Amino acid sequence: KKDIPAVNFIIHEIHCRRNIEICPYCSDSIPKSEMKNHIESEHVQVTCKCRMKMESSLLKDHEASSCPLRPVPCQFCDIQLAFSKLAEHERYCGARTEPCGRCGRHVLLRELQEHPRACG
Repeated sequence: KKDIPAVNFIIHEIHCRRNIEICPYCSDSIPKSEMKNHIESEHVQVTCKCRMKMESSLLKDHEASSCPLRPVPCQFCDIQLAFSKLAEHERYCGARTEPCGRCGRHVLLRELQEHPRACG
């Protein structure tokens, strides 16, 4: 899958046919001696803690960006929660109040950033 000089093509092709395989899952060129390890480390099916099945090579990205059980902080109290529980928690947590430093009124935490414009 790379450009090589025409004078080396036959030797290169013989070398590749003997030593390189194309992975049936990802189409990468893999040395024949490493194919078993490649398949076991990259393409074996694993189950995430959310019970979703995927190739092991995709697990890290899944856990970081799309797993419903990945930990995320609440924007109001910074407690780490599972992403799937965040919205419910933030509805409750954002309904708590704190006094405004300027006018002294108690303001909902979810409205605290917008309050200074209305505070006067």
